Amino acid sequence: MTTLPPSLSPSRSQTTCASLLQELQIIWDEIGESDGERDKMLLELEQECLNIYRRKVEMTRKCKADLQNSLAQFESEIAKIVSSLGEHSFSFSRGKGTLKQQISYIRPVLEELRSKTKQRVKEFTETQSQIVKICAEIAGNGQSMMSSDPQVDERDLTVKKLGELKSHLQELQNEKIIRLQKVDSHISMIHELSVVMSFDFLKTVSGIHSSLIDPANGQSKSISNDTLAKLTGVVNSLQQEKQKRLQKLQCLGSTLIELWDLLDTPPDERKRFEHVSSLISSSVDEVLRQGSLGLDIIEQIELQVQSLNVLKASKMKELVLKRQNELEEIYRGVHIDVNSDAARQILINLIESDNVDLSNLLSSMDDQIAKAKQEALSRKDILDKVDKWKHASEEEKWLDDYEKDENRYSAGRGVHKNLKRAEKARILVSKLPSIVEHLTAKLKAWELEKGIPFLYDKASLLDMLEEYTVLRQAREDEKRRSREQKRLQEQFAAEQEALFGSRPKKPLAQTNAMVGTPTSRRVSTPSGKHGVSNLKERRETGRVNNVIPVNFVALPKDDPMSRGN
Repeated sequence: MTTLPPSLSPSRSQTTCASLLQELQIIWDEIGESDGERDKMLLELEQECLNIYRRKVEMTRKCKADLQNSLAQFESEIAKIVSSLGEHSFSFSRGKGTLKQQISYIRPVLEELRSKTKQRVKEFTETQSQIVKICAEIAGNGQSMMSSDPQVDERDLTVKKLGELKSHLQELQNEKIIRLQKVDSHISMIHELSVVMSFDFLKTVSGIHSSLIDPANGQSKSISNDTLAKLTGVVNSLQQEKQKRLQKLQCLGSTLIELWDLLDTPPDERKRFEHVSSLISSSVDEVLRQGSLGLDIIEQIELQVQSLNVLKASKMKELVLKRQNELEEIYRGVHIDVNSDAARQILINLIESDNVDLSNLLSSMDDQIAKAKQEALSRKDILDKVDKWKHASEEEKWLDDYEKDENRYSAGRGVHKNLKRAEKARILVSKLPSIVEHLTAKLKAWELEKGIPFLYDKASLLDMLEEYTVLRQAREDEKRRSREQKRLQEQFAAEQEALFGSRPKKPLAQTNAMVGTPTSRRVSTPSGKHGVSNLKERRETGRVNNVIPVNFVALPKDDPMSRGN
């Protein structure tokens, strides 16, 4: 009976094999197999068993090698992940135990690191995607640079690297915000200018970039360098156009106002173009009203100016003569004599000759009017003092007449008013010397400064003042002599009354009749039409006649002394 191979140790499997061999021996016995065949078959069985063991051992060795390789790969991957994540503080040990135990310990750590790596890669991808997107928007490439996801370098997934990317992203986001603000500012400015100048805002902006009007498919407004450059160019161009239109309208408005003034255009007609005349003193930044600089407005004003120029040409003669009237009125107001008829005839001859530019003639007359106004202004102070002198002289004349009225104190209507006027007139007359003195000083200073005499209605005002002063002095002397003579006569009458007992009446009456009075003489002032000539004549002929000698005594006819003689 064949025994089991000695290399097989007793075990449950070997027991089973032995039992099977016994059963096989029984079968062989029944079959009648020879011992040689039996040994041969047993050797084959033993060889097959050994081959199976060898394969199993080989497989087990391979499994061990695989486990060791996997463990090494895990450790290598962990080291690589730790390095890429920059987890320098991370420490790891495989631990003790069998290979499977070590693998079971290291696998969760690796899974955790893989998850962390995946999350980090996701952050890198998102950050880089946003960077690429903003860079594409700034570059103006649009969707072309956003078609594929950016490649992430997984060899460097450190927090520092991620921070640098996020910092760069923040800078780009800030730049994007600034660019968007510039774009919005430019669009707002274009809209404002389009409102003022009445042009198509949507057409202008959409011609720069379609996204500026209607961003589609989530696309934001274009912020590229090209878009910003175009927007800046359009804004500058429109601002220059606005400045140009405003200057043109201001020029037209000034011309319009000049024509209105020339043609005496009524306020209702001017009110139609009030929106244009109000722009004359406006700066370019102040003009914001809708359509105020539209081409239709400019064309409308140009047509109005053309129409008024045609009307101006037809009314030029009337305008020139109107200027002459204004010039003459200024001179008359300050008592400067002008030869109106000769000046008008010269102007009419110039207009009818067609050899003179009427616009230049009007401009020349405007210059003359301005010069006349300046001359009138330089004479104003003196003329005010002349008016004061004239008024005081008139009051002096009235006061003389009033004091010669023997019935001035009798009861009647208006007596109290005359008394008050006389009181004021005396005060004013007392100031006449100082008024004349100040006026004379002013006149001399004016003539010294101008180098010409001050004429008042063709006459020298200084000569008039000098003659007035001489005549006034003569009148004062005459009044003084009259008062002295009256005093002597009253003294003589008093002596006669003391000698003869009663005052003779007739000689007194005769004396009063014979005494010359100055009431017939009046001092001329500038209010007279021929002041200077009258003053000269009166100075020559106004001497006092029939003055009674101081020692003259009138006696009545029935005086005894006269009869005795």
